[in-house]
Amino acid sequence: MQSMTGFGASEKEGFKVEIRSLNHKHIDINIKMPSALMEHDMAIRNMVKDRFARGKFDVGISITDRQQTKVGVNLELAGKIHSAFSELQKNLSLPGSIGIDFFSGYRELIITEEPEYSSEALYQAVSDALSKLQDMRNTEGKNLKSELSARISGLRKLPDDIETEAKDASLRRKESLQKKISDLIPDIPIDESRLAQEIAFLAQKSDITEELMRLRSHIQQFASILSEGGNAGRKFDFILQEMHREVNTIASKSDDIKIINRTIEMKTEIEKLREQAQNIQ
Repeated sequence: MQSMTGFGASEKEGFKVEIRSLNHKHIDINIKMPSALMEHDMAIRNMVKDRFARGKFDVGISITDRQQTKVGVNLELAGKIHSAFSELQKNLSLPGSIGIDFFSGYRELIITEEPEYSSEALYQAVSDALSKLQDMRNTEGKNLKSELSARISGLRKLPDDIETEAKDASLRRKESLQKKISDLIPDIPIDESRLAQEIAFLAQKSDITEELMRLRSHIQQFASILSEGGNAGRKFDFILQEMHREVNTIASKSDDIKIINRTIEMKTEIEKLREQAQNIQ
């Protein structure tokens, strides 16, 4: 299991490569490098895609060896510019002289000739940086897996707690109804059969057996995927959404404060799981 957060760097034969990655729903690659290396853009993107399935990647490539760069002047163009302005000066009888400072504003006169670089060295530097990035993401993935495992273990017992509270809720509901009836009409005996019917109706209306069954199934699925490892991020997203849906349904069906408090506790745990799972590839 791999995290989507990491960093890797490498420096080799005149190239410096730094790669950072953050969590992202898909794969997003941003490459910054000198224009002289742009022909390698697609190859480098494919190198990232071959290793990773998800994440936002910022790839920075710079050339550290600039000593061999040659700088020259376009003498032909400089001569034409000088001739044109000399003619203009003569025709308009303009004072002054055309010196070296005059040409400093013409950047197009400067010719830079980049030295030839080894494509193999570039790709090796990128590969090394990707390996270091992958190592860090794997390490972070192990830590996340351990944290998720501890949280899902704690979450397992909450459906059992809710089920226990639901069984006790029927008794609490009966006692509450008996008290309300006695307070309203203290001199009339309570019809126990009628009361039992009302209790049964309310119990059926608030039955959460199916929701608890599906909730336990989702928790088991999450634990199984966690155990298998691999690219599980999207699966976790879906399962946690389903868990949240079932807990919301349980809360909406219940008027018992103890059950509602348990659902709030479960929602909190699910949200913590979601925050951590969002960083899984």
